[in-house]
Amino acid sequence: MSTYIYGIAASSHPALPKGMGGIGDPPRPVRVLEHGELAAIVSDAPEDLRPKRRDLLAHQSVLSEAGAAGSVLPLRFGSLAPDDESVVTVLADRADHYEERLHALAGRVEYNVKASHDEQAVLHQVLAENPELRDMVAANQRAGGGSYQEKVELGEQVTHAVRAREESDGVEVRRALERAADAVSAGPESTGWLANLSFLVHRDTAEGFLAAVEELRADQPHLDLRVHGPLPPYSFVDPAPSEPATPATPAASGRRTSE
Repeated sequence: MSTYIYGIAASSHPALPKGMGGIGDPPRPVRVLEHGELAAIVSDAPEDLRPKRRDLLAHQSVLSEAGAAGSVLPLRFGSLAPDDESVVTVLADRADHYEERLHALAGRVEYNVKASHDEQAVLHQVLAENPELRDMVAANQRAGGGSYQEKVELGEQVTHAVRAREESDGVEVRRALERAADAVSAGPESTGWLANLSFLVHRDTAEGFLAAVEELRADQPHLDLRVHGPLPPYSFVDPAPSEPATPATPAASGRRTSE
């Protein structure tokens, strides 16, 4: 039977609650595999593992419980190894890497921030900042909407201006928030977001980070900022080439603290 890995901790990590259940139906008992100074938090893996809501939440719950008691390197949902022995072998092979990461991430959590534009607000702002575009709009209005070619040209100019604003605003989101974080990691680009950033924040300074988000919202009302967190620091684990598991499915996204 395959071994499912939730995360990696120090062997001195406080014991998990007795009878803790993880993924699966019924929940598979969570256990700990140790080697030297390291421990892997694992359970048996169900044969039909899928990213079902129940299992996504169970994965997150195990990490939250373990993380509340000490530093844990979280693995993403769907991380599997062939068996317990394979997990222990990689703990031994990658001991230096995991011990360094545990030290670096101690007491820290992740906040993911996604930013997009309020379309109407950014359009008004782009026109306010661009006299040539305002003149084109006014000329088209005086001409009853303008010719087809004039409408196409205006649309292209507006699109270009909005895209340029997306680029500059993406830089501004990072600049404004990274000062309140220990580290930042850029997530994959996706349609609809001008920025997708994860910030590593110490638990003791999390209020300051969230205050920086609110300040950015107030200063840039044309931005729609969505904050997910606090989360285990998935984006800062820096998995080594011989990660003990192969991510089979996306990680649980976590709950949002604000929308």
